[in-house]
Parts: sequence; C-alpha cells; structure tokens
Amino acid sequence: MNRILVGALGALLLVASGLFWWQGHAAVMPPAAPSQLALASAAPVDDALPDSEAGDAVGPGLPEANEATREQKRFDRLDKNRDGKITRTEMVAPRVKDFRKLDVDGNNLLTFDEWSVATDNRFKGADKNGDGSLNREEFATTKQKAAKKPACKCK
Repeated sequence: MNRILVGALGALLLVASGLFWWQGHAAVMPPAAPSQLALASAAPVDDALPDSEAGDAVGPGLPEANEATREQKRFDRLDKNRDGKITRTEMVAPRVKDFRKLDVDGNNLLTFDEWSVATDNRFKGADKNGDGSLNREEFATTKQKAAKKPACKCK
C-alpha cells in the first residue's frame, strides 16, 4: 500500500514540476525599454561658437570615411542600441508597423480574417450582385493589373 502511495505522490510531483517547467519556457518577456540613465549619459553636444576667425583655426583634420559593406549597413540599421548585437525585438521592429495595420482589433493576435482583409475587400468589390459568389464575368474583374513598363529612352 505504501509503495502505491509513494509512487502516486512521485508521479504527481513529476507532473507538477513538468507543468511549471513548461509554463516557464512559454512565457514571453516584453522588450526592454531604453533606460533614462542610458539616454541621459549620451555625449553632450558642444554648441559653443569659436572665438576666432575661421582662417586661423587649427585642429585635427576630417576623419577618413571608410567604406561599409551592404551587410554592415544592413546590420547597423537593425542594431538600434548600437551594442553590436541584434536582438529578436530589433529584428522584428521594422515589421511592427505593417502588423499593426493588419491587427485591427489591437489584441496582438492576427486572425485569418484580419490577415485576409485585402482579399475580402477585393472579393466584395468584384461581387456586383451581392450573392456571396463570383460568376465568370465578376471573377474576370479580379485579374491583376499588368505593371506599366517604362517607355524606352533609347535613340
């Protein structure tokens, strides 16, 4: 009897610990906002005007501009906090604006209806008689418009 009781208690403990472990990995951490201390510690801008004429100004020359490759520029566009690492939040940030346009109810979940709103609007526009289906003539109006080719500037 004791073995059955200990076995059942052990099984319950294993299930409970597995449940806590699973819930712990399912949690999504919100993106960290930049701290006010980091924003305040930015280098101060020197707005003071020089006292002498520009002709007698002596100082270091302009720094040489080095060529950044496309990948470096692309990396720098995504690395918003300039720490040399791209986080998931920084990687997804450019797409947030488009997602917000589709997420009409603002619950951060995109339903199929929200995602297919462009197709739904196109269907409703083509369904002239409003019967909820397209006949051949109505369907023909949904054809993609051909992209205009630029006029040739050859001579």
